[in-house]
Amino acid sequence: MSPPHTPTSDPELAELRTSRLLLRHWREEDLAPFAALNADPEVMACFPSPLARSESDELARRCEAGFATNGFGLWALEVLATGEFVGFTGLSVPRFTAHFTPAVEIGWRLARSAWGQGYATEAAVASLDGAFGPLRLTEVVSFTSVVNRRSLAVMERLGMTRDPAGDFLHPNLSPEHRLAPHVLYRMTAARWAHRPRSTPQPRHDRTTT
Repeated sequence: MSPPHTPTSDPELAELRTSRLLLRHWREEDLAPFAALNADPEVMACFPSPLARSESDELARRCEAGFATNGFGLWALEVLATGEFVGFTGLSVPRFTAHFTPAVEIGWRLARSAWGQGYATEAAVASLDGAFGPLRLTEVVSFTSVVNRRSLAVMERLGMTRDPAGDFLHPNLSPEHRLAPHVLYRMTAARWAHRPRSTPQPRHDRTTT
């Protein structure tokens, strides 16, 4: 039997669109601005270190590869009004083993220029609508280091619930590392369906097979 987080065999969820944002596949021209944000010490303050250009490019490739593997991924995030690439938001499968895996995670990373405008929450709402709508997932998790207040605030705004029993030390970091302690948040399809609908619903654009 497939784990409860496995999507159906529906066509790939290619794009999501909100009133201000386009969540789309990655393009070659995204790599340079993505490398710039991954090299920004403030953006990467809650990660072990900024990324070199080669590491950033590899991450972008992994983000895009998720679509072929899973039918979803970490979408490149574009501001519709300007066409500016500002980071990513979306869904991925954790590559490490923990007590809550296998799972689908929602995550985001935005350039500093895009902070404070509600983009992360807006794009995450679209991602969760896609997860629990076309993809028919039953649960999505999110996790971050306990010091990452910005991401924790987004999880709270989404209405995700912290699972204190699920808090863990990230296995890719030494237990003594300042970023090793992580908190786990959860959202189920049932809870998402009954949340207050104050945010306009995104449009789902899917490829056909």
